Amino acid sequence: MSEPWLVVVDMQRVFADAEASPWGMGADFGAIVPNVRALMDAYEGRVVMTRFVAPGEPQGAWVDYYRDWPFALEPSAAPLWEVVDALAPASGVPVVDAPTFGKWGPELLAATGGSRHLDLCGVSTDCCVITTALAAADDGCWVRVASDACAGVTPADHQRALDAMAMFPPQLTITTTAALLA
Repeated sequence: MSEPWLVVVDMQRVFADAEASPWGMGADFGAIVPNVRALMDAYEGRVVMTRFVAPGEPQGAWVDYYRDWPFALEPSAAPLWEVVDALAPASGVPVVDAPTFGKWGPELLAATGGSRHLDLCGVSTDCCVITTALAAADDGCWVRVASDACAGVTPADHQRALDAMAMFPPQLTITTTAALLA
C-alpha cells in the first residue's frame, strides 16, 4: 500500500469567521486548526488542499443556491476564498479549486499523483468533507477521515456526518489525528 495523501478540505476564510461570513463556523473551525496543521506537517510532500469557489456562472440548482447566498459570487481570487493564514499552503502544495461541495474527481486524483489512499480533514464535515469522502470511496479509494480534524456547521451535524460515513468500511473509516500520526 502506498503512503496516503492528506486532503485538507476547504479550510478557507469564508468558513472560519462567523462574524464576517454567514457560512463562518467560528470556534468550531478554530478548534481543529492545530490538528489540521499537525497533519499537514506530518504529511509534508503528500498534502493537497481544496477550495470551494463560486462558478463563473451558476447552472442548474446552483442558480437557486447563489440566489440564497449572493455574497459568495466572488471571483476565486477574492479574500473570502483564501485558505486561513495558519494553514496557508507552502510553495509546491497543490490546491484544487472546485465550484462543487465534493472535491473528488480527476483534478484531485492528479494532484495526489494518482494515490487511492486518502486521509481527509477540514470543513465542513456535513457538506464538503462527506461528499468528497463518499465520492472517493465509491470510486475505489481507501479513505480515512480524522474526526477531530474536521468540523461541522454544528457539533450535532458533525456527528451525524461522521455516523453516516462510518457505515462504509472498509473503503471509508473514521479515525483521529493521533491515530494518523502514530
